[in-house]
Amino acid sequence: MQRREIIKTAAITVFGAGLPFSGAIAQNRFAKYAGSTVVMNIPAHPHYDAMQKLLPEFTKETGIKVEVDKVAIGRLKEKQLLEMAKPSGDYDLACYIVMWKGEYVSKNLVHQLEPFFANAALADPAYDMKDIVPIYLENLGLVGGPKGYLAGPGAKLYGLPYGAETSVLAYRKDVFDELKLKVPETYAEFRALLPVLKERSGMGALTSRGQAGHQAVHAWLLHLNPLGGSVFDDQWKPRFNDKVGVDALKFLQEVVATGPAGIAGYGQGEANTAFLQGKAAMYLDSTSLAGVMADPARSQVVGKVSFALHPKGVRRASQSGGLGLTIPKNSKNAEAGFLLMQWLTSKQQDKAVTMLGGAPMRNSTLRDVDAVRKYPEFITFVEALKYSNPDWRPIIPVWDKINVQALGVAISEALTGKKSAEDALNGAVPQVTSIMREAGYKI
Repeated sequence: MQRREIIKTAAITVFGAGLPFSGAIAQNRFAKYAGSTVVMNIPAHPHYDAMQKLLPEFTKETGIKVEVDKVAIGRLKEKQLLEMAKPSGDYDLACYIVMWKGEYVSKNLVHQLEPFFANAALADPAYDMKDIVPIYLENLGLVGGPKGYLAGPGAKLYGLPYGAETSVLAYRKDVFDELKLKVPETYAEFRALLPVLKERSGMGALTSRGQAGHQAVHAWLLHLNPLGGSVFDDQWKPRFNDKVGVDALKFLQEVVATGPAGIAGYGQGEANTAFLQGKAAMYLDSTSLAGVMADPARSQVVGKVSFALHPKGVRRASQSGGLGLTIPKNSKNAEAGFLLMQWLTSKQQDKAVTMLGGAPMRNSTLRDVDAVRKYPEFITFVEALKYSNPDWRPIIPVWDKINVQALGVAISEALTGKKSAEDALNGAVPQVTSIMREAGYKI
């Protein structure tokens, strides 16, 4: 079967397609929970900023109150692990980053969603699971399939995409037009453009993350995949230090050398801000920033930005990642939490959050006439999703440990000039191998 067909089949199996629904039951599914409170843990993030504007309507429609615990995204996992380790936790719904899904499931911290969707007293018959972008559903929601995190036999649903993303190239059309520069379509053109754009524009060529830990690894993966590399081979042996891995890191070093000041210490927020404030001519990262770019209250580049596909290396590839929603196992109000999750990710509310500057997770929104009129870049986003790779990073339970403690340190050392690209990646191999062996991988 082709991958898209596997995802579609998995969705039908997981979500109990064809279950009988009673209109009366569906109409009154909120009544039992009216007056209750759902506690939701979210990050400070543009998508969730937009989401919060929808919550009063949810309470008006359902009678269910929502209490939001918003924390810096860098503290999100630490706080969730503390809460989810308790016999009874404070969170009924939690936002997670894609790379945590395997760890949370391996530690038995989150609910499978199939029982909720199979419950006619809770499930919305108009939900239409097949409308969710398949790559987002697979990447953010499924655990237990091939490799432990892909669609296929054994895959179960533990979360839904909400704040999902792929990667595209945003660029200052006004700057490119003035300097008569061509938007890069390949990595060869991309590489050649960096010093030229830096010299001729007087601003950073490309903004990027560079901060030690996850941020630096995220930036490196943006180039590793299109150039044909991967973190492990098919036997889970590290291959990130091969010629392709080193070349991707050298490219990132060139990005830092030609980027805005301080780029080697940028997290996602700083990288975004540099582009929004006109300090960089290009942005290669998450589609989730598109709504902010178009907001005059938060962006100084409104009307000056165009979008293109992630440049092609040896293959066309774009990121899959972002944020999702899950229900902690120790939730006090799991069913009410599910109702909020289902409501937020419905067709109507997906369009609503998108029109407020959030990131769409449904095909119907990406193709909606009103949404495309407001965000014409959605045409490019739909094309980019054809190349989005669900195996962009190995989302195994120990990935976050490798990501933060090993590769995240090594890549930062290369970006700050402490080590060469070769020495940095070679030096990380023993630590990554040790982490994998401790986790039970026979390498």
